[in-house]
Amino acid sequence: MSNGPIETQIVNILKTSMNLSSLKIINESFLHNVPEGSESHFKIVIVSSDFINLTMIQRHKLVYKKLDNLMTKIHALSIHAFDESEFKLNPIILESPECANR
Repeated sequence: MSNGPIETQIVNILKTSMNLSSLKIINESFLHNVPEGSESHFKIVIVSSDFINLTMIQRHKLVYKKLDNLMTKIHALSIHAFDESEFKLNPIILESPECANR
């Protein structure tokens, strides 16, 4: 399955603006009450040395800042942000919460 335009923009922005070790983007829109083919709900699993010594809130703020105006097109974003050593110790990715509008 090919990436849609919003997912492609997320990939391009994060790959060009951050020092990434790994990036996985999952379009979870199909799990919600949205039209087929929507790009409104995403999960991002991102591993970067940019996260070293940052709190989880600071990491999320950094991702939001990088995505900037694109966030106006996204309804929900689940961010799993790790530095390399954290991800090596615990590479488990949590399930996204249920949407109230499902």
